[in-house]
Amino acid sequence: MAPSLLRASGLSAAPDADMERFARLTTRILGVPAALIALREAADLVFPAVIGPATGLDPLARRASTARTLSQQVVASAGPILMGDTRRSDLAGDRSGDAVAAYAGMPLTDAEGGILGVLCAIDTTARPWTPEQRGDLADLAAACSAELRLRIASQRATGAQYRAQSQTHQVRRDLNSAELLLRAAEELTASATVDQVHTRARNLIRSNLKPSYIGLLLLEGSELHRLPDPDTAYPRDSAERMDRSAGFAASRALRECRMVTVPDRAHLQRHYSPAALAAFDALAIASATCLPLIAAHGPVGVLVLGWDNAHVVGLDEAAILTTIAGYIAQAVERAVFLDARVHVAHQLQQAMLTDLPTLPGMDIAALYRPASTDDMVGGDWYDAFPLPHPHADRAPGVAITVGDITGHDIHAATLMGQVRSMLRQAVLIKNGKGPASALAALEYACRILPLAASGTLVHAHIHHENSQWTMTWTNAGHPPPLLLHPSGQVTRLTDHGRLLHHTLPASTRHDHQVVLEPGATLLLYTDGLIERAGHDLDAAIDRTAALLAAGASMPLPALLEHLADQVADQQTSDDTVLLALRIPTAD
Repeated sequence: MAPSLLRASGLSAAPDADMERFARLTTRILGVPAALIALREAADLVFPAVIGPATGLDPLARRASTARTLSQQVVASAGPILMGDTRRSDLAGDRSGDAVAAYAGMPLTDAEGGILGVLCAIDTTARPWTPEQRGDLADLAAACSAELRLRIASQRATGAQYRAQSQTHQVRRDLNSAELLLRAAEELTASATVDQVHTRARNLIRSNLKPSYIGLLLLEGSELHRLPDPDTAYPRDSAERMDRSAGFAASRALRECRMVTVPDRAHLQRHYSPAALAAFDALAIASATCLPLIAAHGPVGVLVLGWDNAHVVGLDEAAILTTIAGYIAQAVERAVFLDARVHVAHQLQQAMLTDLPTLPGMDIAALYRPASTDDMVGGDWYDAFPLPHPHADRAPGVAITVGDITGHDIHAATLMGQVRSMLRQAVLIKNGKGPASALAALEYACRILPLAASGTLVHAHIHHENSQWTMTWTNAGHPPPLLLHPSGQVTRLTDHGRLLHHTLPASTRHDHQVVLEPGATLLLYTDGLIERAGHDLDAAIDRTAALLAAGASMPLPALLEHLADQVADQQTSDDTVLLALRIPTAD
């Protein structure tokens, strides 16, 4: 960028918030720790946006760095440079003193194609740059270039009044386009579900392009499936699915992998099926544009925009829509992949939750509620199984556990399953030696294998002896169980040891014992019940105790639902587990 153009843009070596926004977005979309924007100033470069510590552009190294050297090469070649490992290229120059291991730079251009500068992504470890990442960086560079052109045009528009007036419309269009593309990249990248993608895409497009109808069709096998739109009243006989070979504009866009436009009703009648005409009439639209959603692994659907009058899509609008369709395709592909992983994780977690045993003289119930956030799955669990009495001639009791393995992903759910099974085995092998001995055996196995499990749990053995139920328990850093006595008083069973962690050295675990009288109710729970941002844990436990006492006459399943509804944060990002048992009074 010549000095006059740099001044015309209003930018300098000083940090600029808008340029930093583009650089920050680059780090998020490409998954890199650092990004920068370099602008030409005569034969030198200035850096109005430097995000991340790995650029090599700290105050002592701004004059000589790998990032600066490669950015100068991008300017000199007027083309992109993507380097997966800078250590293997002579282009990187002297790399001493910085940590730039991978570099991807895309030129920023003015309206005539002249080089204004460089938008680049930087990683501290060598990595391949995929075609999708190259495309994302090119899209971001195009949006950033539009912003630079806007600034330059805005400065120059202060000249003659007629010229300023003629430029204002184009400036506004460029600004709206840049803002729309930037918002689309930000919002769609953050979408975790297909419904979120649909809602955000609909809001983005409707606010700027003003179509009367926005539809999202997803490809399932050989059919396109229409996602329902709460703002659209679909006729009863409208097709929710269409084959990719059907005579619809959307099907044609999918087959030919290109944007298909229907500028007016006459065009629709000439080129498409009566069913397509009926669909237009049902939706009260007169024109439409259909854009295929092409993701990294192929087509995932079609975006359909409809207008209630004749509408011709211009070149600028087509470019914007094509870019947004690309963002939507990537977001849909990510959301479908994530949804499949989470579904498998939830199935895995549910499969490992126990069918509760039936024991005479005892009622038992459990409740598991997953996190409200769809993409979160955790390591909370409960377990209950018959426990043979150490003396074979006596009635079996029951072993119960409520625990929480650290993490909110499929790895945590997998660890939970392993810990649950290992603890069961330890209980049976150590039968008669108490829950503390079984827990110590579990910790020993985790250290030796090794199994990187950490978290909290309460584990108890309950037996009926001498005409009374006795519970022996050990607590590894878990929230205290609550015992409701027949008198209505609630006791916190606060005795506990340290939490479970595979790196901690061996320590002595202790057993504690309490009698469960007829009419008593025991409640075990995970922290998902009592944790809420900005609220005190003790207050939440007290509230749980009060509700437990008030619900003494409720059936256990209904009581657990009531506690979860009244105490737990309904927007929690953590799972919630409750396990309760009650000793009925004699009739």
